[in-house]
Amino acid sequence: MDAEARVRVILADLVRDGTTAADLPRRLVERCGRVLPVSGAGLALMDDTDHPAGLVAASDGVAVALEDLQFTLGEGPCVDASRTGRPVLVPDLAAADPYLGAAGRWPAFTREALAAGAAAVFTFPLRIGAIRLGVLDLYRERPGGLDEAEVAEALDLASTATTVLLHAQARRGPDAGPGWVEPWSLPLAHDRAVVHQATGVVSVTAGTGLGEALLLLRARAYTEQRPLDEVAADVIAGRVRLGPGAAGEAT
Repeated sequence: MDAEARVRVILADLVRDGTTAADLPRRLVERCGRVLPVSGAGLALMDDTDHPAGLVAASDGVAVALEDLQFTLGEGPCVDASRTGRPVLVPDLAAADPYLGAAGRWPAFTREALAAGAAAVFTFPLRIGAIRLGVLDLYRERPGGLDEAEVAEALDLASTATTVLLHAQARRGPDAGPGWVEPWSLPLAHDRAVVHQATGVVSVTAGTGLGEALLLLRARAYTEQRPLDEVAADVIAGRVRLGPGAAGEAT
């Protein structure tokens, strides 16, 4: 099973009768605790400067505390993961090495995180192309790492989280209630090169940052009830212009 299929399986499992778009982040972090050897998880947004911008969902109080600490202190695994675009895996927060240990990298965060009850943290960046969306933070109450299969599972959960953040309200079932999301109708974020390209086009033509350009694409797709990649293809082909002063109509 390839990565796209695995993400669709996770989405299908998350969505149940009566599920709303707002429920998906919470169910995702709860799933992390069920399928991985972790004590809890948090899902947070990041801004263009690689700093926490807001908590989306958390499985418990420790997960909330970890996100709050990083927001307040401006340091921690989520900042590093967002900046580098790579997972940050710390199996022992109390490791004594001043250079490789967490205490040497994030002294204030490490001290407070240990006091809050976290002994290990694993953070996965959520990105689409060059756009930083957020992070998936996992923690353990006792030291210990993730094996190769568990890291692969966490990466699939991170891809799912990216899809949820980007597209949870982009497509809705015609016969479903408000907020209903059909998992098979969600365009998978990690496989949308056309969206990456169109975001760059809108950024240049509209004179905006990549984050705002993506929001313009999403708003158009949502307004017209069209798949995001279809709108992106129209932008690339010159059939649609988005941004200040643009009519936004197909040409």
